Amino acid sequence: MRAASPARADPAAQERPGFGARLTAPLLLGSLLNPLNTTMISTALVAIGHDFGVGASDTAWLVSVLYLASAVGQPVLGRLADSIGPRRVFLGGLVVVVASGLVGALAPGFGWLLVSRLLLGIGTSAAYPAAMAVLRGESVRLGRPTPRTVLGRLSFAALGSAAVGPTLGGLLVATAGWRGIFAVNVPVALLAYGSALRWIPKDPPRAGARTAGGGGRAGALDPLGILLFTGALCCLVVFLLDLRAPMWWLLAPTAVLGAVLTWWQLRHPSPFIDLRMLGANRALARTYLRHGLSYLVVYCVMYGFTQWLEEERGYSSLHTGLVMLPMSLAALACSLIGARTKGIRAPLTVAAVLLAAGSALLLGTSGATPLAALLITGACFGVPQGLMGTANQAAVQQYAPADAIGAAAGLQRTAQYLGAITASGLIGLAYGQRADDGGLHLMGAVGGALALALIVLTVSDRALRSGRPGRTKPAP
Repeated sequence: MRAASPARADPAAQERPGFGARLTAPLLLGSLLNPLNTTMISTALVAIGHDFGVGASDTAWLVSVLYLASAVGQPVLGRLADSIGPRRVFLGGLVVVVASGLVGALAPGFGWLLVSRLLLGIGTSAAYPAAMAVLRGESVRLGRPTPRTVLGRLSFAALGSAAVGPTLGGLLVATAGWRGIFAVNVPVALLAYGSALRWIPKDPPRAGARTAGGGGRAGALDPLGILLFTGALCCLVVFLLDLRAPMWWLLAPTAVLGAVLTWWQLRHPSPFIDLRMLGANRALARTYLRHGLSYLVVYCVMYGFTQWLEEERGYSSLHTGLVMLPMSLAALACSLIGARTKGIRAPLTVAAVLLAAGSALLLGTSGATPLAALLITGACFGVPQGLMGTANQAAVQQYAPADAIGAAAGLQRTAQYLGAITASGLIGLAYGQRADDGGLHLMGAVGGALALALIVLTVSDRALRSGRPGRTKPAP
């Protein structure tokens, strides 16, 4: 809280309009780049494979490497935002995005595209945790919480960009070739950079960053903790990506690195992941668990249901997109509705119940299911997606320590990406070589079980009932 006092003493800071369009516009522009690029690439994979003579198993890494870089990069850059300031990290991430767009647009070989997607995952990972830290700083300055409508806009930007990604990607491939998928990031990032440079307030001095011995949560960056976390997560992600032929030996280094990471985080005076705080702040830990499980179910449908529509029902890519349109529209609408609700528990409970209902519908879905039922099924998963995004964002804002909001927001996204990666493995395990009714029913059963667990986890959460955060005392 001490870091907010210079802003209060600054007359220029007092004149800032709070959570207005100037502050939020660059945050929204930067935050849409990551979800946009996760879906936009889907329409370019075939063309890239043809141009470089590589197969589907190779082009799939263009998707996986972005997820991996994002899962690691979000908490790392969030911690960096807490340490050196969110504006600096936000601007630095956009510079990396520009570089990644140029590398991809000019790539002479397939390996350069992997490098571009790796840089893109790192660069776009800066925006969301930095945005959350900027909003928390503005809340401290104004003495009031971040409006749910502002958090709703962040959620809307992520959901909306992911929803239009395939359509935008198809247009770019048709008009400019697959290189346009990479090049489009350059003007968007430059626009976000210019607006951020002008409208996001400069980072205030961080008193805790210069304490004796580098102590305090905002002090040292804990490079060993970051390295151990990255190694453990990489091993786990590679294992999850192919559950049909699992590389069991990867579990050994995952367990060893995880154990060493735990020992080091409990020992370090300023740990990268404050395990003591998470142990005491169980409300925040449960938020991460809910978020990861929710998106595990959503991503199973988002990618698994679409494959089933094309292979079992014989729909074209265009028709499949139209069938999934109610899911996207429901997600967008409910992200705005969720932003206008005051509580957290009610929207999360409704979301969990609808995930269970949608999963039950999948159990009865077959090649002969009427189109109207398919549209309703998609909407049952779209509504929870919108409600979960804004409600869990609000929970992180409420329960995370004020001086670690960037890292806390980054870990929330890491939980989401782990859900997406696990969903990819489950889809491969359920379908095998072809998407069929049996595989869809298996995913429906798994989704139903997870949704019931989410209902119990949400309804029984006392922190959500009382609206009070868990204990957030720093580790000694």
